Amino acid sequence: MSELWSRLLAVWDNLSPRERVLIGAAGGMLVVTILFVGLVQPILTFAGGAGTRVESAEQQLGSMIRLRRDYDEVNGRLSKVEERIRGNRDDRNLLTLLETLAKESSVKVDSMEERKSPDDEKYKETRVEVELKKVTLTDTVSYLHKIEASDRLLTVKSLRVKGRSDKSDMLDVSFNVSTFEPL
Repeated sequence: MSELWSRLLAVWDNLSPRERVLIGAAGGMLVVTILFVGLVQPILTFAGGAGTRVESAEQQLGSMIRLRRDYDEVNGRLSKVEERIRGNRDDRNLLTLLETLAKESSVKVDSMEERKSPDDEKYKETRVEVELKKVTLTDTVSYLHKIEASDRLLTVKSLRVKGRSDKSDMLDVSFNVSTFEPL
């Protein structure tokens, strides 16, 4: 290393003052360029990208706030449903309850069958398939409304309505009704 340095000093000493100024200026420009490319430009790039990262972080924060609000809303609704399930005081059999509601709605039930429902770790679901034949739309809506408005938490699932070929104002209706009990 010292040998290289000695040669460079010897070459420098043999240069005219004008050449020394020219090489000094070129060397200075090289040092300034290296400092700009190696230090200043990465700092400017990082600072410019910070604004983009801030915008991205603000968008993500907005999304998280919306998701939290949605989660709280769904969780609140779930709590209300669970409260209704725990508050079920009606110990009547589901089939008996549905038959009583059908009589109140002037609907004749063609058949009711209890169906197997999937197991859950918190609640037992009791599901009944109800079939109505030759009923009017008004009677059907009345019956479904009584089921939904019952004091006991009942939900109507998979409603199927078919028109009859023999009478245009009569329908064949089948649907599932579920109720839940805590385990």
